[in-house]
Amino acid sequence: MSEVARIKSEELHQYIDRIAKSIAKKHRNNKTLVVVGIANGGIPFSINLSKKLEQELEQYVPYGSVDISFHRDDIGDKPITSINTPTLLPFNIEGAIVILADDVLFTGRTVRAAINEIFDQGRPHSIELAVLCDRGNRRLPIQPDYVGFSKETTPNQKVVVNMNINEPSNDSLIIL
Repeated sequence: MSEVARIKSEELHQYIDRIAKSIAKKHRNNKTLVVVGIANGGIPFSINLSKKLEQELEQYVPYGSVDISFHRDDIGDKPITSINTPTLLPFNIEGAIVILADDVLFTGRTVRAAINEIFDQGRPHSIELAVLCDRGNRRLPIQPDYVGFSKETTPNQKVVVNMNINEPSNDSLIIL
């Protein structure tokens, strides 16, 4: 597959800044705001988003992660091989405003599974969806509340996000 588009680190982080500003504007005085990344791609994005929100809101914004392995709708066809990142929510999810974060939104199935996992952990006040890239092609009625950018892709294209918390200058998004 050849590269169709590439977004470099500076532009990716501008998108994260814009998302953080939008969330902060809506939740300026809220002390129950948490960020939850969908394992594995959403975790670096959620950590970056949490840090940006802390700057915008001038308060601690905890982050955690959810593993969707047991909620996949294709689990019968593709058995779970291993759990790379287990669900880790080091805060009380009850009554929280959850910003569910993922790097790429495609069919909506991953988000549906993540919502199921969150509700297995407790009952939040609300869940809002933040995605770095919305690539279209939805199969479920799931739409993001906050989007870095949208790029309509074909189902056979791949979107590869490289984010490293320790080396953000090398972050990139590539559409193949």
